[in-house]
Amino acid sequence: MILGSSSLWSRCSLTTRRRQFFLLLSLPTFCRSLASMSYSTERTVSADGTTTISLTPIPETKQSALVVLAHGLGDSADGLEDVAQVLIKQLPYAKFILPTAPTQPVTLNGGMRMNSWYDIVGLDERSNESCVRIEESRQKVTEILNREHEENKLPYSRMVLAGFSQGGALSLYTGLQMPEKLAGVCVLSGYLPHAAQFKITSGSEDVPVFHGHGTQDPVVPYRMAEKSQQAVTAKGCKSYTLKSYAVGHSIHPDELKDATEFLRNVLPDDDSFCIQLKDPSEMSIKELKAAIRKAGLQHKAVGLMEKHEFVKLVQESRNK
Repeated sequence: MILGSSSLWSRCSLTTRRRQFFLLLSLPTFCRSLASMSYSTERTVSADGTTTISLTPIPETKQSALVVLAHGLGDSADGLEDVAQVLIKQLPYAKFILPTAPTQPVTLNGGMRMNSWYDIVGLDERSNESCVRIEESRQKVTEILNREHEENKLPYSRMVLAGFSQGGALSLYTGLQMPEKLAGVCVLSGYLPHAAQFKITSGSEDVPVFHGHGTQDPVVPYRMAEKSQQAVTAKGCKSYTLKSYAVGHSIHPDELKDATEFLRNVLPDDDSFCIQLKDPSEMSIKELKAAIRKAGLQHKAVGLMEKHEFVKLVQESRNK
């Protein structure tokens, strides 16, 4: 699929993205939170050196949904943190996980090393079919969902994959090919990569897809959004909504509003799906400290020495 010029790709810097998203935060509609529940922010560094940012509802026991938000080419989890902060205020029962892509050479940008979910070789459809390392990134995102399900018993039907640009492309490619059926997929300025290898998992044909895209996008032209919708629909998708906005390669205020509404529709507030956390008395000290960080209780843990003290603090926070 045609993506745009290499010079345009290289100009989509982290600073530019942050400036685009920061503009959205000034919108009165999204600055007025519809909920008072707070959240905690945790940053973890994986073995490959990439950072993952997690925004978790406080108390954690109120979490009943998950949204994984993937950034675009050359960006990082930090580039979408502001967007996640806006969204969690509208979905205070959802946890948001923002992974960072590995660093690798990108052929389209002259072999320059940058955060990228897969290699982009060229601008023609044949070149775009290679997408080297896309399966590794697909597995990385899948593991995030699996871990949330295994550790917290959250159903896959309460999970959404979302992303911007290359991250939206990865979310579309991964979400409809999951072995388990998800609640939905949210694509912003993305497209369908590796289309020849894409096959919707049986039973996931009715997983809803929301695709917001700028009609003036010079990086991922709007016609590629239309082609993606056609291709995914031809593969069997029954619910692919493509909406256009008068904007370039960024997020329009109305687009963010529509994406938020989509998330709230596919992930409605439902306490019956609240996660099942491990009993504090069965946790290790390491697990207890992690739970305390997620709950934003570090200040109350100062001076604690014995395990039973940490257990009590975690238990009390959950009972509130």
